[in-house]
Amino acid sequence: MIQDDVGVERRAKYIPVKQKFAISHGVALFWLVFSIAVSYPWVLEFGKLVTLPIALFVIAGIAYIPGYMNAFMVSSLLFDRQPPFRIENPKEPITILIACYNEENKIGETLRYIKQQSYEGDIRIIVIDNNSSDKTFEVAKQIGEELGLMVTVISEPKPGKNYALNSGLTQVETNLFITLDADTLLHQEAVKYIVRRKLSAPEDVCAVAGAVLVRNSRGNLLAKIQEWDYFIGIASIKRLQGLFQGTLVAQGAFSLYTTDSVKLAGGWPDAIGEDIVLTWKLLENKQKVYFEPLAVAFTEVPEKVDHFFRQRSRWARGMIEALKVVKPWQHKNIYTRYLTSSNLLMPYLDLMYTFFWIPGLLLALLGYYWLAGIMTILVLPLALLINYILYSYQKNVFKVLKLRIRKNIIGLIAYILIYQIIMSPTSVYGYFQEFFKLRRVWR
Repeated sequence: MIQDDVGVERRAKYIPVKQKFAISHGVALFWLVFSIAVSYPWVLEFGKLVTLPIALFVIAGIAYIPGYMNAFMVSSLLFDRQPPFRIENPKEPITILIACYNEENKIGETLRYIKQQSYEGDIRIIVIDNNSSDKTFEVAKQIGEELGLMVTVISEPKPGKNYALNSGLTQVETNLFITLDADTLLHQEAVKYIVRRKLSAPEDVCAVAGAVLVRNSRGNLLAKIQEWDYFIGIASIKRLQGLFQGTLVAQGAFSLYTTDSVKLAGGWPDAIGEDIVLTWKLLENKQKVYFEPLAVAFTEVPEKVDHFFRQRSRWARGMIEALKVVKPWQHKNIYTRYLTSSNLLMPYLDLMYTFFWIPGLLLALLGYYWLAGIMTILVLPLALLINYILYSYQKNVFKVLKLRIRKNIIGLIAYILIYQIIMSPTSVYGYFQEFFKLRRVWR
């Protein structure tokens, strides 16, 4: 008997992770061979313009490899079943770390949502004021007292989220702690579910990433698009990685960690993607990181294009930092090694998409189909299938949590049609920043 996301027990044959990995690869390789066979005339035609080696190099980046990855993801997600919880009502004392920079207008609401948690254990809160120029320190202390929460407010004068979190870590006395962004609101069951997953997991699981969704999805079109990215795109990647026991980012916005593991890893490094690098160090230490879709928090996403551009380019830069600090082949777990190795391809794919697929799409509108070939069109059904599978999973999650999926059709259409056109150039800029060692900023 197993339990799915809605908590209903049903009979199913257990398939070991090793077999799931092999089957998913088999499906992906079949799709790759099929892609090459179908696109042969396209490659020859494009090769007449740019030579055959260049044609293969470009088409592999805009069609073959994305198709392979999508096929692997589809087949893997079809196997995804969250393991059952062994602990129903955990009462383990925990600490929540909240690093703040000029958050006097938001920290109060964040604390109020913590107050509403259904968790039965003690929740201790450490707010770290990271060189704010407003009244974050005073507001956090005052509202914590008004709500009757166990809040400790400390100051970290050195700018940088990693310095703030490391200062907070020195104050943690519980075995488990959660990191939470100051603009992130917890669902009332969030702490309970994320602790349940950790206490129900094997001993070598040292962190659990929560599911972060969008709280300001009623904003402009950019926010509406990001709602689907968080709801489907990011969730699908985390489910895939969690299935193979190596969620690659226990995001600082909402994740749970074992205190000893983070201290052993040296805390958060001085990096633009401090949560990515920390997660990879934990994985390098032969530990595992899970993902819990029922532990939901809502964060505020950028509504201005320049803010979005800075955030996502920072994420891309953080991935490169992690690849430099912890090489894929240094991971002990074969699945984590594979997943992190896949990230080595991301700069290549984003470059191909930015400098070939987007111009090729514009040329296709003018009647020149050199790059908008049949295989780039065939990648789309796989992407749609991934979105449908994840939508079904997330619908079950929302049912358990008594949440309603907001109708956001315009955002969904824009997400499917134009989101990658926005994301790839943004990521390329992040790679550019890291390559030329441009100045790093938290916000």
